[in-house]
Amino acid sequence: MARQQMARQQKEGVVSYVNRRVASYAMSRSSAGRLASVLAALVLVALPAVAGGTYARADPDAVYPTEFVPAAHPDTTGCPHKVHTPPAVDTSEAVAPGATTPTPLPVRTPAVGGEKLSGCGVVHDPEAGPLPTNLTSAGWLIADLDSGDVIAAKDPHGRYRPASTVKVLLALTVLDSLDLDTKVTGTLDDYGMEGDSCGIGPGGTYTVRDLLTGLLMVSGNDCANALTREFGGYDEVLAAMNAKAASLGATDTRAASPSGLDAAGMSTSPYDEALIFRDAMANETFRHIVSLPTYHFPGFPPLKDVPGDKPHPGYTMGTGNALLRDGFPGALGGKTGYTDDALKTFVGAVERDGRTLLIVQMYGVNQLDNLYVDQAVRMLDYGFAAPAGTSVGTLIDPPGPEHAAAQRPAADDDDATHWGRWALVAIAAAGAVGAIAVRRSRTEG
Repeated sequence: MARQQMARQQKEGVVSYVNRRVASYAMSRSSAGRLASVLAALVLVALPAVAGGTYARADPDAVYPTEFVPAAHPDTTGCPHKVHTPPAVDTSEAVAPGATTPTPLPVRTPAVGGEKLSGCGVVHDPEAGPLPTNLTSAGWLIADLDSGDVIAAKDPHGRYRPASTVKVLLALTVLDSLDLDTKVTGTLDDYGMEGDSCGIGPGGTYTVRDLLTGLLMVSGNDCANALTREFGGYDEVLAAMNAKAASLGATDTRAASPSGLDAAGMSTSPYDEALIFRDAMANETFRHIVSLPTYHFPGFPPLKDVPGDKPHPGYTMGTGNALLRDGFPGALGGKTGYTDDALKTFVGAVERDGRTLLIVQMYGVNQLDNLYVDQAVRMLDYGFAAPAGTSVGTLIDPPGPEHAAAQRPAADDDDATHWGRWALVAIAAAGAVGAIAVRRSRTEG
């Protein structure tokens, strides 16, 4: 009976999810147009809100009709992503004139987490039961958050782009260094960031806690920009993010942008995403933030260059995590992501019957008849049905700073720094209004 009730709740949640996504998709397109107007003439932007004007949500997860989908069930048995991420579909990873593309991170042998995880196909224990079906992600992983047992995975060390799931790593880095009560003033650069936005405005005052919440709840790239500035700058935060990843043993990971916008050299893997998220969930502040369904985000004063502009009030934002938003039983939190190059990404955790599982989805396809949240539910059902102790590998405990320093190639920081300088130039040059408006439409979640 309980299982039937949960199934009914999930069906209702998916219907609600689709309706909300359709509505917010239309809002995101109009937001892109408004952003173009702002950058061109600093015209007033109205913060998008759902019916009633009380709640605002993240930009929608990309939902593609079948004819526009890449490979819905990508074959990874030949290890096409063992060294390189999938080919980019646009120029977002172009490097500065005269610069070189960062060298791929070395492939570790034996694989971190166990020999079985060195494969590129599906690895699982046949005794755990039938695998979840119709998973569109090229790489995925199911693990026990507490024990670290990897229950099943596909291409666990394949190299993929994280999209906005890299914000988990940014949040961990910020939590290590910044006081949550520190106040940060919003800037025009924050206000004009491409992709998802929380609504930071010039002259607005936000605590680091506000910014972290906006970063994780609605994937605000404006929050990522403000936190990066408060941390000390682009180069500094990327160096710290990569050092943090290395300290966790995440050897497939290189952060090349703080927000997850595609950048040259960016990579991670399902295994690394699990390592990073597991560490994040051990942080009480992070765990609390990602569990929030709503949060009041501060407003900002009138725009100085807009005659007659009025104060922009704060508003209640809602989580972009469909599992949490739609009330999936035991949902603890997670982080979504999407870009044209990364496709759909997600990492999240759910508790059931005294066990807590985490799942990772990378390079996935989100369709109306097979949403990433539906696929996540099937992965979770499989994981919870598997007997406790089922293991094809292990999420390692952090190896310590000395090991991390030895494992990280010396060129990595240089690569990140070099790209960081170029990215700042690119952002500064983003007065090309049309380009920003178009890119906003492809960088969601």
